[in-house]
Amino acid sequence: MSPLRGIALKLTSVVLFTIMASLIKASSAHVPTGEAVFFRSFFAMPVIVAWLAMRGDLKTGLKAKNPVLHVWRGLIGVTAMGCGFAALGLLPLPEVTALGFAAPMLTVLLAALLLGERLRLFRLSAVVLGLVGVCIVLWPRLTLDSVDDAAMLGVALVLASAVMRALAQIQIRRMVAVEETSAIVFYFSLTATGFSLLTLPFGWVVPDAHVLAMLVGAGLIGGVAQIFITSAYRFAGAAVVAPFDYASILFAILFGYVFFDEVPTVMVLVGSAIVIAAGGIIIWRERQLGIQRGKARPNMTPQG
Repeated sequence: MSPLRGIALKLTSVVLFTIMASLIKASSAHVPTGEAVFFRSFFAMPVIVAWLAMRGDLKTGLKAKNPVLHVWRGLIGVTAMGCGFAALGLLPLPEVTALGFAAPMLTVLLAALLLGERLRLFRLSAVVLGLVGVCIVLWPRLTLDSVDDAAMLGVALVLASAVMRALAQIQIRRMVAVEETSAIVFYFSLTATGFSLLTLPFGWVVPDAHVLAMLVGAGLIGGVAQIFITSAYRFAGAAVVAPFDYASILFAILFGYVFFDEVPTVMVLVGSAIVIAAGGIIIWRERQLGIQRGKARPNMTPQG
């Protein structure tokens, strides 16, 4: 174990995922969401296959013991990705990132409902605190005299993405009992690519060279980021590296300001701080309880 190396890998993955989200956001006005999902998934596969080959895990990575589980994981994950990508075109990057932090809170609730995990008062209080933070981020959208329909659609999409990401984590927790992590990573990209092709009849376009470069770059960077985040958990425990997910809000604020002229509101900053605090409490409590989810967490990211 090398905690510092694990933290460095995790922070690098967070930066890469934020770059990926920025590229998707920049291309959102030029290509439909389903097409963006295709490029993100398809061009991540060569990177993942090369990584599995280098590790000597290609054989296990291509072996699916229960294909149906992978199909469901792909369907849930691609829905989360699609909703998140669509939201990026409608809301500021920091706001999408902050609202996406609802996913870990929802995972705790869904684990209690679907997996029978005991939801103690301490964790339940942290979940409630986190959801209060999400409501603070949302509050300006809910109290404006003239409601921006596009922005409200963006809010609905990012919250739907958070719910689906939480469901994906529940599915992964079920899968790790019978499937290798390498197989889960590979077949998610494969099934996501396949499902995204179903949107082809709904208006795909031929992107120009600049947009094409952004889409291909998003896929390649997303694949590399997935490798970094998976590798991070090989060098340090989940309780050590998981809190660094929340560094994404800092990079989202920086990238949003530099590339999209987006300045986060005070409500977004306050709500994000509360959600981060709640997430930290949950991570600390799970460490205290000895809950081991190191195999499931590597497949989770702020972007889904």
